[in-house]
Amino acid sequence: MGLAACGGQKPTDSKSAGSDSSSKNSDSNLTFLNVDLEQADEVGRPVWRVRANQAKYTKEKQIGQAQNPYGELYQDGKVVYQVKADVADIDQDGKQLLLKGKIIATDPRNGIVLQGNELEWRPKEDLLIVRNQLNGTHQQLQAVAQEARVKTREQRIDFSGGVIANSGDPQVQMRTEHLIWQIKQDKLIADRPVQFDRYKDNLISDRGRGDSGEFNLKTKIATLNKNAQVELLDPPMQIASNSMTWNLNAQTVNTNAPVRFFHRAENVLVTANKAQMKIAQKIVYLTGNVNAIGQRRQAIKSNILTWFLESKLIEAQGNVVYRQVDPPLTFNGDKAVGNLQTENITVSGGNTSGGRVVTEIIPQDPGVKN
Repeated sequence: MGLAACGGQKPTDSKSAGSDSSSKNSDSNLTFLNVDLEQADEVGRPVWRVRANQAKYTKEKQIGQAQNPYGELYQDGKVVYQVKADVADIDQDGKQLLLKGKIIATDPRNGIVLQGNELEWRPKEDLLIVRNQLNGTHQQLQAVAQEARVKTREQRIDFSGGVIANSGDPQVQMRTEHLIWQIKQDKLIADRPVQFDRYKDNLISDRGRGDSGEFNLKTKIATLNKNAQVELLDPPMQIASNSMTWNLNAQTVNTNAPVRFFHRAENVLVTANKAQMKIAQKIVYLTGNVNAIGQRRQAIKSNILTWFLESKLIEAQGNVVYRQVDPPLTFNGDKAVGNLQTENITVSGGNTSGGRVVTEIIPQDPGVKN
């Protein structure tokens, strides 16, 4: 470790100050001008360099408050972060470097800027920690959190504590308690409950959440896992499953796991084994064990169902069963087309049933009065 300085002086003690205070200041404080602070590893490669216009030397901290410090943090002999501040307290012990103040740290390789009130560099652990009112900015992402832990070799940042991350085009905000940013892969990973908010004209238009999730900053695809849910404003739809892929650019939601669609305005509930929704076109494609229930408990079951939300029409195929409560009717066929809400459904037989539709009329109990 090396320390170089040009010029210096020992602070003059005030005669009016108490003897204990004067003695302490006299023994422990020195002021250096144009300070260079360096630390090297076992093979002589630099691990940090800090320059300051002025710095105070104390026996307790070696280097105390520094004016306009500028530093470079090294890993494997290469600069991984550039650090600057107006004023900062500097503490070092040969193994780690600690700066306290309004710190700005910049990665020259990718342009990521981390700002906080405390920075800690542990070169042997390949760990940079920025904490206390953390704010991170990049052309792809802006994030605030309590702390960021940077692995410089992996180019990975772990944000923790009240994480709010914003990405643009389209405008998306993520909220979670722990967020991993894999910088080279353009990927954000939340291993805790996470919420996605999509904005349009600065207002939330759609929302997604799950017990964990991922977001690709390049493709704008969000993956939600376990207790996953997407709520759309237009159409007013709620989608729930244990695994969903939400493509914000293509405006689609896909799931290969059992899924539940609920149309809030129409009060229609549809479940299936898997589905795809085209949000802009307002069309839902459902496959496998499809079951749709209307507001008056009218229901249709089928192998495949296409739901046209704009026209309120459905097309069902394969082992179709339609039931309604009033009047109590059941139709069986291979295909059905119509409006579930108005109970205007046409059921046809198709080839598998010889073109015949089976109709079941359920007689009312004579003792039941309308």
